[in-house]
Amino acid sequence: MSDDRLSVTGDGGDPYRVLACSVHHQSHALPVRSPFNHRSFDALNRTAADLDVVVPTPFAPPVGPYSEYSRVPKTERWGTYVAHYPRFLYVIPKRYGYHLSGDSIQKRVTKYVERTFETPHDVVHASDIYLDGYGMLKYCRRHDLPLVVNSHAVDLHNYDSFNDEAQKRIRETIDYAAHILVVSDELGAAARRFAPAEKVTTVPIGENPARFPTDRRDQIRDELGIDPDTKVLLSVGAYTKEKGLRELVTAVDALDREDVLLVTVGHEGDLRWWLLNELGELRHPARSFWQLDPVALRRWHIAADLLVHPSWTEGRPTVIYEAMAAKTPVLASNVGGIPEMVVDGETGVLVPPKDPQTLSRTLDSLLDDPARLREMGAAGHQRLLDERWTWDHHAERLNEVHRRVMAEW
Repeated sequence: MSDDRLSVTGDGGDPYRVLACSVHHQSHALPVRSPFNHRSFDALNRTAADLDVVVPTPFAPPVGPYSEYSRVPKTERWGTYVAHYPRFLYVIPKRYGYHLSGDSIQKRVTKYVERTFETPHDVVHASDIYLDGYGMLKYCRRHDLPLVVNSHAVDLHNYDSFNDEAQKRIRETIDYAAHILVVSDELGAAARRFAPAEKVTTVPIGENPARFPTDRRDQIRDELGIDPDTKVLLSVGAYTKEKGLRELVTAVDALDREDVLLVTVGHEGDLRWWLLNELGELRHPARSFWQLDPVALRRWHIAADLLVHPSWTEGRPTVIYEAMAAKTPVLASNVGGIPEMVVDGETGVLVPPKDPQTLSRTLDSLLDDPARLREMGAAGHQRLLDERWTWDHHAERLNEVHRRVMAEW
């Protein structure tokens, strides 16, 4: 266990060793990619768990949209641990070659782990069922280790869209796994298509409210140049159609009022340049950010009057936990695990997806009632505390699962 780890929380049990795997993890070349995976690992590593972390990273083409992967280093420190970035072959188009990408992780990353880390570990923890969990199967079998796999929605929600070979690998991973973690009860129902109920547990992620200085809201808005009468609508997520970006722009453009500022924050997605063009034509002022630093994003959460999240599908989006920590109410689609987070009419408002007209009418109504917005934001913050949707509690739950599967393996 490294000497430079920060204050330790956790279960008070004996230390144990974890091999953690996550394809979707940050690097300094991709600094805001899936930050929830880093935060989960960092919180876990502050407990009795001692992590070795691998982040399988595709070989980079010389040019094109994925050439930035060439700048990912071999290793890099993130918080309390060092991330290792072994390379694998990511086969495209994904529709036809996704199963081959998993095979490459199994072959290449298993060799990397065995020559890099002391073995055996006590448990292997994968951030997703596929590619991560499948990629670690060979290592788990070779050393007879329990595998705990997590799902944030993509592998389970999109299962039917994968080719037969990829589906086969997902089922193989689930069959071997000692336990399956999901971020929402809705996703748990999807997991139980493939696994017995006792093998599936909902372990929410969360946010740390102490990182959100909500008492400085007026000062932060002034520093950001926001007029006191301006209503800030914040959208955070990938710039893709599935995040409801087109519906958002249509809904905001339809607002017949002069007090709206739309702020969008994204880090990936093929609608980035479309969005910039649309915002230039929008009847309301707008700002768009790309790969915004997490500290800066927290300031915008605090400054916002409303988080707007009209996704088509979701697990439990991190951005809603962040809004709750910032005392910002939420207007979101009633899809996936979102209704488990947002109490409709109390901590925010839920609307149907793919319905810009309803979204616009609801926006207009909410912006006319700032007192209600403040009340819902405060209620959302209290719900975050009451439900213990924090990273410390998340890590405690992971400890419990790890110790149970190690005892039963």
